[in-house]
Amino acid sequence: MKLQKLYSYTRKAIDDFQMIKENDSIAVGISGGKDSLTLLYALAGLRRFYPVHYSLTAITVDLGYPDFDLTEIKALCQKLDVPYHIIPTQIGAIIKEQNKKNSPCSLCAKLRKGALNQAVIELGCNKVAYAHHKDDIIETMLLSLMFEGRFYAFPPVTHLDRSNLDVIRPLMYVPEVDVIGF
Repeated sequence: MKLQKLYSYTRKAIDDFQMIKENDSIAVGISGGKDSLTLLYALAGLRRFYPVHYSLTAITVDLGYPDFDLTEIKALCQKLDVPYHIIPTQIGAIIKEQNKKNSPCSLCAKLRKGALNQAVIELGCNKVAYAHHKDDIIETMLLSLMFEGRFYAFPPVTHLDRSNLDVIRPLMYVPEVDVIGF
């Protein structure tokens, strides 16, 4: 996907759902995967010409696994002029100790999001951007229909009462094929 197309999809979602307001401080959770890096590119690029001013901070929750190399992510953040923070955790060790009957993926996701949201608050950000794209939303709706008997997907903007943060999903119009192609 060309950057212009990525910016167009992202800006449309931001405008349609008023995701970003003047002087918002937005944290982007960076796993190092295609989705989160695409989101970082999109939001960093839009800063240059979007009429609403906002700041960005990139955050990686380090699960505590050895040899987790973040050199390339650090370099990308520097290139995009986005402050980058690594949050060390022992989530990997906690997951390893858990009973194998329970879903380690579910527990890991909850712990990771908790660590991310805590870091977002400590860094003074008021919003956190998740890299859910169009295919993620469709998949969530179908799984919800099949397994819960209801037609549900996460909304474009969610307010988290406990942490007083807003979660935004600026890639919601971007098809996964375009994320992969980016």
